[in-house]
Amino acid sequence: MGVTTARLKWGFIWLIGRSRGGRNFPISPDDVFIVSYPRSGNTWTRFLIANLIYPQGAITFANIERKIPDVYKNTRRQLLQTPRPRILKSHEYFDPRYKKVIYIVRDPRDVALSYYHFDRKRKKFEDGYPLELYISRFIAGEVDDYGSWKENVASWLATRQGADSFLLLRYEDMLEQTAHELAKVASFLGIKRSPEQVARAVELSSAERMRHLEKKEAGIWVNTKKTRREIPFVRTASSGGWRSLLPEDLVAVIESAWGPLMESLAYDLVTAARRPSRLACQGAWEPHRETTTPLIASPESKENL
Repeated sequence: MGVTTARLKWGFIWLIGRSRGGRNFPISPDDVFIVSYPRSGNTWTRFLIANLIYPQGAITFANIERKIPDVYKNTRRQLLQTPRPRILKSHEYFDPRYKKVIYIVRDPRDVALSYYHFDRKRKKFEDGYPLELYISRFIAGEVDDYGSWKENVASWLATRQGADSFLLLRYEDMLEQTAHELAKVASFLGIKRSPEQVARAVELSSAERMRHLEKKEAGIWVNTKKTRREIPFVRTASSGGWRSLLPEDLVAVIESAWGPLMESLAYDLVTAARRPSRLACQGAWEPHRETTTPLIASPESKENL
């Protein structure tokens, strides 16, 4: 297919509203966005909020896109057909059109590990792809189109932190005090729910239940239907796994790059002040300096983010 033909095809798809929402779709002033860097608990948060808003029927992977749509997985037409006021899921860095935002942040050391296995699941690279090379790309913001973890997080904190229309949630706090954090969300959304209703939403959104739903519905949910079934989408649903699974020199790389922002979010540093890391000494920061197999460019990579 030639370039002109491809552009005409894309233009037709856009004209009839079948292109994906992404960063370019009509936004309404009463929209609420659940935003995070990928692999930071956005899907879990969607389940929590959806189960809170729609207590009459349990939320599943089969209906979550109708309740709280993912702006990358739904067409512009589908997004426009979602009843207002809409709650939408996004991974975008700062967008001034997003007037009301729930932003979820997670320790980037855990994010890096989770993202590595998620990209294995999506077949973006073969098993055995060096974790150290992946981390260097992760820090450089080369694993997706949303900037690096720091760029994404800082873009929102620098512009919206402290505003009444911005609610910052830490994934780790959500794990430790799920009902308390969900009650904050309810207040932010102007939803009145009893402690029992909040507890019920938490129960229906548990990692155990979501794993069970994933096993039944992985073949129909847009985020998992074309991915490796033996690698779960809902993994450990925990915090601090990096302490035992991420080599110390890779921890040092992340902390050296983003230490001040991490500390401002109450993530303790454990290695950054000790010594230069192996990757930093070897110059692995150079984006195009590869000594091994590059990431596989999947034709679905943008859709599956």
